[in-house]
Amino acid sequence: MAYPRIPGHEVIGVIRALGDEVAGWKIGDRVGVGWNGGHGIDPEVIGLVLEGGYAEYMVAYANGMAQIPAGISSEEAAPLVCAGVTTFGALKNSAARFGDVVAVQGIGGLGHLAIQYAHHAGFYTMAVSRGQDKKALSLELGAHRYIDADSEDASALLKELGGARVILATASNGKAIADLFDGLGPVGEMVVVAGTGEPMPIAPTQLLNGRRRLRAWTAGQAKDSEDTIQFSIRAGVHPMIETFSLEEAPKAFERMMSSKVRFRAVLTM
Repeated sequence: MAYPRIPGHEVIGVIRALGDEVAGWKIGDRVGVGWNGGHGIDPEVIGLVLEGGYAEYMVAYANGMAQIPAGISSEEAAPLVCAGVTTFGALKNSAARFGDVVAVQGIGGLGHLAIQYAHHAGFYTMAVSRGQDKKALSLELGAHRYIDADSEDASALLKELGGARVILATASNGKAIADLFDGLGPVGEMVVVAGTGEPMPIAPTQLLNGRRRLRAWTAGQAKDSEDTIQFSIRAGVHPMIETFSLEEAPKAFERMMSSKVRFRAVLTM
């Protein structure tokens, strides 16, 4: 990859021009481009490998664009083509079934959406975070119970329910993720969607006991984004956002990096 690079994925825009061989799209269509920009087998990461959306115009591959329907604003749709599709896809493709215990670790940009998806999918939803400041919000979003990992033994509480069928790890803290692993029930799985370079100290015996497993999930294709948005509209799932003008991008970035944004910073044009 080459620098400088225009950053920013989770982009919503209107098609203003089309390549000569592009089919299935027309000028004026409202589309979204997420983390995976399409093209080949390997994902073309928007804002990293390809130029991103911190601009008034950008170029996108036709197969990386998701149709954005009426019934949702561009500001609300933007987080759903990455944070939304990641958590929705992770739960949709997990081992959990209607009525199973699902724990969401971390109540932030990913976790606050995951709670809503888990609730509307019919899972018995547990929210796990540190401290009490996110308890009320977690319950409001649809969690059946909130666990304060600072003052409670989260794994033990999950075991009292027979163990979680799925733990969705959304907070970038390797130790916190590992500490929750024993809260899985037999053949349960921990799905990691949080990007962190920290090690997760999980012993092989923890996997062998109960035939539990650990795996990861990332954002899907454009069709997955369309499915996520349609479900969000029907179920009433809403991302919590703060909007900033393009000129305020440095301010938005600072608030994001200092965890002051609840929970997604969206730039408007």
